[in-house]
Amino acid sequence: MTNVNQGSATPGRVRAGRRKGGKTPKGRQVQPDALNEVRALLGGQPLRRDLLIEYLHWIQDHFGQLSAPHLAALADEMRLAQTEVYEVASFYAHFDVVKENAAPPARLTVRVCDSIACELAGAQNVLAQVRTQAGDHVRVLPGPCMGRCEMAPVACVGSNYLGRADAASVLDAIAHERVGATIPEYIDYDAYVAAGGYRLLRDCRAAVRDVESVISDLEHGGLRGLGGAGFPTGRKWRIVRGYPGPRLMAVNADEGEPGTFKDRYYLERDPHRFLEGMLIGAWAVEARTCYIYVRDEYPAIRQILARELALIKAAGLLDGIVVEVRRGAGAYICGEESAMIESIEGKRGLPRNRPPYIAEVGLFGRPTLENNVETLYWLRDILERGPEWFAGAGRHGRKGWRSYSVSGRVKQPGVKFAPAGISAQELIDEFCGGMLDGHSFKAYLPGGASGGILPASMANLPLDFGTLEEYGCFIGSAAVVVFSDHDNMCDVARNLMRFFEDESCGQCTPCRVGTEKAVKLMSRPVWDDGLLGELSKAMADASICGLGQAAGNPINSVLKYFREDLP
Repeated sequence: MTNVNQGSATPGRVRAGRRKGGKTPKGRQVQPDALNEVRALLGGQPLRRDLLIEYLHWIQDHFGQLSAPHLAALADEMRLAQTEVYEVASFYAHFDVVKENAAPPARLTVRVCDSIACELAGAQNVLAQVRTQAGDHVRVLPGPCMGRCEMAPVACVGSNYLGRADAASVLDAIAHERVGATIPEYIDYDAYVAAGGYRLLRDCRAAVRDVESVISDLEHGGLRGLGGAGFPTGRKWRIVRGYPGPRLMAVNADEGEPGTFKDRYYLERDPHRFLEGMLIGAWAVEARTCYIYVRDEYPAIRQILARELALIKAAGLLDGIVVEVRRGAGAYICGEESAMIESIEGKRGLPRNRPPYIAEVGLFGRPTLENNVETLYWLRDILERGPEWFAGAGRHGRKGWRSYSVSGRVKQPGVKFAPAGISAQELIDEFCGGMLDGHSFKAYLPGGASGGILPASMANLPLDFGTLEEYGCFIGSAAVVVFSDHDNMCDVARNLMRFFEDESCGQCTPCRVGTEKAVKLMSRPVWDDGLLGELSKAMADASICGLGQAAGNPINSVLKYFREDLP
């Protein structure tokens, strides 16, 4: 018998039939105790299919795991097949899915970042020492980039992120149970409004400014998407407005590219500048619901947004717009816009085949405006100061400003607000205090893990959209990781490829198998140049999304520019 729920947010499910001649239905049975526990957590509210990941977070936060009985109970309560709930729960790295009769995970989880900036800073030593001293009640795991590369090495004790961590600081946090997120000082609602905040939004809604003039200013200022793709912002807004409503808006705050941390930097310091930009974007495309997708590694930001959104709602500034903050669950792939859309809908974060693009068919099948945090963060400055302020900056023939996330072997890592087109050498010398003592500049990532590797001899190239592609690289989200003569580029490339292998969503064979095969080939005593080159090309040509398409860039860069480092 098929029981179909007719509600718009909750799809139906097929109930298991009884075995012929038997007394029990097929499949895992729902345990009454587990069902009561899940119902108590959900609070008796109407259940929505798109909130499945949120409900999974609630269960894990409360019980420290996702047990088989609780997954079965959640599926029953939501009228979903158990396989549908399990496949979502098992897709995301931060969910601890415990199989039936298996031992539960340790009470506390500690993760030590093993991505490239932390690797350079000695993360493996920290990981090894903590593992031997933490005790049986602690599970110690390596973790991918945590978005704090300027503070490498980074460790996470529960939800407490420790920058410049060593074994002593991690063990101290464990011993004193400092496991909660630390809220940094930031410009709150009152301070932001006192400095003129939300005046621009009010002017837009009061028709002091019209949509055409706002979009025109963005176009003349040359603002492009600063999450990595670089699509012109004004043009994107026009495209979304061209499709029939209702329209939605989605904000990408899931920066997971190793070396990237600028969105976290701005959200932790001046969240309302971003929120005002988001509400102006929603006003421009007439979106009545906005979704902010925040990576799970940013718990403090989620708390900041919840607190400040409540204040602007109380002040009447939302004007009927519904804003939902969604929590990621440890999946780099969800930084890809269509995978993020799938995750917001409560599904596995699998990238979509395109066309159609999400501007036309996005969230819940509706036209959707997708922007990243930094793009929206600069809207107020561009519109208040005028497009000439933004377009008037730049070096080496480029226009605009960029936020460069700089980490690695420099004296002063961090977010550097600098003219677009600045070179890596200028960035190091003028903004980072030079190289670390005893280190000579050897190479750099111009655009994070997927942007390729360039030698120091090419450090005078302008860092901007469209300037690096002829060299097999790209700027992406402007994550610049600097290497020295202490570093071997084959080791660097292996680290980056292991990241891609771990983070591949597995949907397409070229990426799923290609990244795994590449790690094995790169771990051999001698690299097979021809086979690695073929593998890189296959991933680039046949992968569905940018992860697989760009995964071979580190390989290509080593073979082209760093043959002296080959084993």
